Amino acid sequence: MDTVGAAGTGIDATLFGDGQALGLLVGLVVWWLLVRLLSTASPVVAEFSPVEAFDQLLIGLRSGALIRHAGASLLRVAVGLGMAVFIAVPLGLFLGLNRTCELATSAVFQFIGMISPLSWMPIAVMVLGVGDLPVFFLLTVAALWPILLTIVSAVRNINPLYIKVARSFAAEPFEIVARIVLPAIRPNLLASVRVAVGLIWVVLVPAEMLGVSSGLGYLILDCRDRLAYGELSAVLLLIGAIGWGLDAGLRRLSQE
Repeated sequence: MDTVGAAGTGIDATLFGDGQALGLLVGLVVWWLLVRLLSTASPVVAEFSPVEAFDQLLIGLRSGALIRHAGASLLRVAVGLGMAVFIAVPLGLFLGLNRTCELATSAVFQFIGMISPLSWMPIAVMVLGVGDLPVFFLLTVAALWPILLTIVSAVRNINPLYIKVARSFAAEPFEIVARIVLPAIRPNLLASVRVAVGLIWVVLVPAEMLGVSSGLGYLILDCRDRLAYGELSAVLLLIGAIGWGLDAGLRRLSQE
């Protein structure tokens, strides 16, 4: 029975992988057909073809230009996510373990969390100027709320009996958090980080239009200004590929 189950799991995984490959192939075919149909009315559309996009993608990777811009974007993602985790984890643990403070702040946090991170762009530029600082701020805001609210909820769902037993053995608050709370909320924390990275990746492109001179968002504006639509398609491909890779890696990490 175990052997059959293991074999079935392997077959399912293979089929799932084939399904993904088939879905990508169908997407490419639809993309190619749409460009062919629309290019008859507007010849410029032909520059958005998948052939042109993959050609420009290879050229950009070989020259190193796309790698430099992608590296700048990933660095900003890491900084924004790191700042969000640095703020959200201790604050979420505190609120989750303090019912009174949670009740006093939950409505405010829920209200602010419903505001789109991009809505803060004018304020970020006015206060922080242009460059990396407003980008870091927007990415941090995008990642902060899903992590914070998830941690608070996860801590509240821990069986209070575990904490009472630990306290009966004179466990210090730090020991309770390190040995009981954090292991209990680990799956929820990883899931919230995955959601946060997805939000950051969506916010990143418009955020990098705030006066920076590198990054994938900046490169999209640059390609538009130069009317380099083939390069623009290549950048979009790269953004999708990196975003998919980040999500797949975090999904695998959360399943371990």
